[in-house]
Amino acid sequence: MGAYILRRLLLIIPTLFGIMLINFTLTQFVPGGPIEQILARLEGGGDVFESISGGGGDVDLDTVDSDSSYVGARGLPKEFIEDLEREFGFDKPAYQRFFDMMWNYMRFDFGESYFRSISVVDLVIEKMPVSITLGLWSTLIAYLVSIPLGIRKAVRDGSSFDTWTSGLIIVAYAIPGFLFAILLLVLFAGGTYFQWFPLRGLTSDNWEDLSAIGKMLDYFWHIALPVIASSISGFATLTLLTKNSFLDEIKKQYVITAKAKGLDESRVLYGHVFRNAMLIVIAGFPSLFIGIFFGASLIIETIFSLDGLGRLGFEAAVQRDYPVIFGTLFAFGLVGLLVGILSDLMYVLVDPRIDFDRREA
Repeated sequence: MGAYILRRLLLIIPTLFGIMLINFTLTQFVPGGPIEQILARLEGGGDVFESISGGGGDVDLDTVDSDSSYVGARGLPKEFIEDLEREFGFDKPAYQRFFDMMWNYMRFDFGESYFRSISVVDLVIEKMPVSITLGLWSTLIAYLVSIPLGIRKAVRDGSSFDTWTSGLIIVAYAIPGFLFAILLLVLFAGGTYFQWFPLRGLTSDNWEDLSAIGKMLDYFWHIALPVIASSISGFATLTLLTKNSFLDEIKKQYVITAKAKGLDESRVLYGHVFRNAMLIVIAGFPSLFIGIFFGASLIIETIFSLDGLGRLGFEAAVQRDYPVIFGTLFAFGLVGLLVGILSDLMYVLVDPRIDFDRREA
């Protein structure tokens, strides 16, 4: 197992390098780079994308004159733009900037945001609680609901209960997350009908004045709708996965033998079948958490006005805030690759019979 983990850890290096290289290369062909954003603001033009007519992510000094097509370059001295490029490092060739960036990232030096005057690490730490809240609670709720439901559906396979619950979770899976979130707002957050839940934020304005129990209740009051909206689509996959895993195990010979010995159904189901059937479900917990953590945060955070990593990434992409874009991409890519290894370790933990070294041999 140790050799397998070592190989997987070593494979992270070229994989992460490839991810960063592809994304860095693509940004060089995207119009409206950081320099252009700043120049457009200085010229009072607002967002550079409103009137941009061409160019790449960086400013070519040879084209900076009175007839320049770059937004914001007109009317500004060439020396000023040169100073901007030196400050942001755009006076260097693209390949040199890439390798300098990767060298800094390997030392976990992610630099400072171009537009926020704060380090990328501090910015991510500031936004992290919102995304962790959504990812963790959504994953836990999905497991707490889907596993018992999947077991019940497996035991009553083919019954009316199995049929209508399957239809219900498939419909829930088919509804887009943003549409369901808007529906929750309209129904329960004062949109049209009831005003039972707040529209935005994780806490109330009087949070500091509340007691410990009051703070806890206020926190759950605020996260109720966002968590439901972000977890609803995960029920279908996890429920059906649990059901199919239990169905496969229930039909095996050891279950038939246990029943023939007179063991009651609950003891057979939870004493013998559960561990084997839940192998793939439990081992998939890290991946499911990361998927919800990264995937659903942008839309949910935007709709419910939550200031988390999803909105941070979107705003950084619009502003071309490269340190935030590439710093978070590197960090999250590394986390995602490590979670893949963690998922394999979860398989071994749940079922020690699995040996990845022997399988590869």
